[in-house]
Amino acid sequence: MHIPDGFIDIPTSATFAALSAVGVAASLKGAARSLDEKTAPLAGLTATFIFAVQMLNFPVAAGTSGHLLGGALAAILVGPYVATLSLTVVLLMQALLFADGGLSAAGLNIFNMSLLGVWFGYGAFLLAKKILPKNKVSITAAAAFAGLISVPAAALGFTLQYALGATATFSLTTVLTAMVGTHILIGIGEAIITGLSVSAVMASRPDLVYGYRGTKKSLEIREG
Repeated sequence: MHIPDGFIDIPTSATFAALSAVGVAASLKGAARSLDEKTAPLAGLTATFIFAVQMLNFPVAAGTSGHLLGGALAAILVGPYVATLSLTVVLLMQALLFADGGLSAAGLNIFNMSLLGVWFGYGAFLLAKKILPKNKVSITAAAAFAGLISVPAAALGFTLQYALGATATFSLTTVLTAMVGTHILIGIGEAIITGLSVSAVMASRPDLVYGYRGTKKSLEIREG
């Protein structure tokens, strides 16, 4: 998922860098309203966890591998604004320290994972949360669904960027099929990790989970 230098041309990279900058700036304002004494430490822990887990790959199919993106997980734990900032810091650190994603492609990667991955994932979480019963188990199920959706969403972002400014010669159809097909499989792994991680936090400190706030089980009135 991490785009290297030179894979997308400079004009396209610059355009998405500008779009990412706008998204990150908006997230800074949103995060200022959502952060408090509880979520601030959790935001740091979430970013550290995602940074570490993104370094671990799991096999997918035909010799390919995937790793946690963490956008949906971060959004559910600390909110989408803070999640965008956390993922942005993680991606910049990976590019600077490990050359995992190029510096000229940082805007592309931030757009795909910090914006599309986070916000599509959180949107999927809210949709599932609205449909499912109001309880802790549903939060875990909604989190898993969000993780599943967030990965193909980020992959589609890359496909768009490839269509606009690819320097390679692979056909768009080939890239679209390969990216979406592979990343749906990776999304299954993302769903499992996201669901288990949210479930673990919910088991001990549900009050820390941003996506659980305001969720109350409906009261039942019984006669007799």
